[in-house]
Amino acid sequence: MARDNNRRGRDRDETPEFQDRLVAINRVSKTVKGGKRFGFAALVVVGDQKGRVGFGKGKAKEVPEAIRKATEQAKRQMIRVPLREGRTLHHDVNGRHGAGKVVMRTAPQGTGIIAGGPMRAVFEMLGVLDVVAKSIGSQNPYNMIRATMDGLAKEASPRNVAQRRGKKVSDILPKTDAAPAAPATAEA
Repeated sequence: MARDNNRRGRDRDETPEFQDRLVAINRVSKTVKGGKRFGFAALVVVGDQKGRVGFGKGKAKEVPEAIRKATEQAKRQMIRVPLREGRTLHHDVNGRHGAGKVVMRTAPQGTGIIAGGPMRAVFEMLGVLDVVAKSIGSQNPYNMIRATMDGLAKEASPRNVAQRRGKKVSDILPKTDAAPAAPATAEA
């Protein structure tokens, strides 16, 4: 029995594997015979900042309980996204959900996260350091996050593409020639 307690204690003392970001919290009401019953709806994004991200929503009478439910759902719905050099996307990608559309583009090192609102939360939890993103259409945070996740689910690494096609990664990637040597000039 003492051994089980030690094991449980170790799990709690570890640093949390995932980080979460509260994106939106709404006060919602249900009209009943005696008046209105108020509750809260929370939208949370969870990620390990190493290529895994998920989102969840939760409703409850109290804010902390709604956030807890949303976080649990987000952990269950995580997806893995391949990242180039651990900092940006492999290729440009579009995503959409309902009237929300997003465009996500790769960016050179040092660009940072150029994205607004809910999209920024997704990229930060995913671990992307350099990306340029634009949202078009719906500004509803639920639709924006779903559109972003839709686009990220389409992201493929060269290794995945090569495996699907039955080729080598070197056959897929464009050939990068070494810079041609400058002709030697005779200076006297």
